[in-house]
Amino acid sequence: MTKLFNKLTLTIVFLGITLLTVMADAPPDPGGDPTGGNPVGGGSPIGGSFLIMLSLAIGYSVKRIWEIRKSTKLS
Repeated sequence: MTKLFNKLTLTIVFLGITLLTVMADAPPDPGGDPTGGNPVGGGSPIGGSFLIMLSLAIGYSVKRIWEIRKSTKLS
């Protein structure tokens, strides 16, 4: 029962952080240079994708640390 509760709690926290990160993004810039030229990279924002990848990396790291600590305690 506690394993299920721990996994459920971790999942809810992870999804909450991810959803708050996605919902907190500002609307995208219409792009383009006032002089008419295209900026390098097309002017696409990377903020939202970066935060999603960062939250996934943190979640995976926490999971791996949890597993390593669990396996060393049992040994």
